[in-house]
Amino acid sequence: MKLSVVILNYNVRYFLELCLKSVQAALVDLDAEVIVVDNHSSDESCAMVKQLFPQVILIENKENFGFSKGNNIGVAQAKGEYLCILNPDTVVAEDTFTKILDYAENSPKMGILGCQLVDGRGQFLPESKRNIPTPIVSIKKILGFSNSYYANSLSPSAIGKVDVLVGAFMFLKKEIYKEVGGFDEDYFMYGEDVDLSYKVLKRGYHNLYYGKTTILHYKGESTLKDKIYTKRFYGAMHIFYKKHFKSNPVFDVIIWFGIRFSRLCMKMPKSTDKKVKSHVLITNDIHLHKELPFDVKIIHNLAEVTASSQVVFDGNTIGYGELIDKMVSLDVSKGLTYRILPKNARFIIGSDSSQQPGEVVLW
Repeated sequence: MKLSVVILNYNVRYFLELCLKSVQAALVDLDAEVIVVDNHSSDESCAMVKQLFPQVILIENKENFGFSKGNNIGVAQAKGEYLCILNPDTVVAEDTFTKILDYAENSPKMGILGCQLVDGRGQFLPESKRNIPTPIVSIKKILGFSNSYYANSLSPSAIGKVDVLVGAFMFLKKEIYKEVGGFDEDYFMYGEDVDLSYKVLKRGYHNLYYGKTTILHYKGESTLKDKIYTKRFYGAMHIFYKKHFKSNPVFDVIIWFGIRFSRLCMKMPKSTDKKVKSHVLITNDIHLHKELPFDVKIIHNLAEVTASSQVVFDGNTIGYGELIDKMVSLDVSKGLTYRILPKNARFIIGSDSSQQPGEVVLW
């Protein structure tokens, strides 16, 4: 088998359904399997997978083991030569895996391969490509200076070597994953991707960023940005620092104070809700608008989209890669928001901010 896609899920039933439908479309011509590891969700995630995706391998954990252990459990069952660690709050394009595989097969020193990620408003996510968080870089990040944290020398659409890829999409050979011991289970959530990337680099492999395919990542759906998030995020940076860098009393003190200062200064996220002035529907089904739970206008020309509109993409008639391209191309200054109607679904889904939960409209 060529590829195993491993998706770790926790209480994001509708985002998982959308993700699986996009993955299903992207694996049509590949020798591949999909493994969903559920970390003891309390929603209907597992029932949905069993009903709608019987071909998916479902592993139901009896407790929430966190990101590292959950993914390691899934990889242990994987039969593919290559692995793709994928978040459940992502949408891949139809050609994502074929492009990635073609590039990987011609990159003999490849360690981990990542791609371009955009958020729910079509904006590039800079964590798609990052630098090693050395003590100096970590301190700057803690103090709010992120320029040296991200690999800004590569443009979002470029191809090249980077140090660190993001855990929402990590593509690598299973033998390399096993060689470095997989994800370090000392991390519960956050930091695991940095740690894995660094371990792979230290083995002499090249981590690569491939910006010629773009996926949608509803960043933060599984974890809201609250004080628990802050504790885990900066705690993970501290674990990484202690594991991989020589202890230095001065740096230890600065990191210790920096972590606590950032927790004290953290403000709870403000609502980012904006008034939607109109809904527009991009579809080839002229009757679909009659079924939706709100008034909507069908358009065919993106130039017709007016400011503060909510754009609904019909996944029944528009490919996932095409709708991602459209989201990226639309003018950000118009204050647009986006929703997706997945194929054969009775819900519309989307997210406008990593600081707030996404929205699911059922009908």
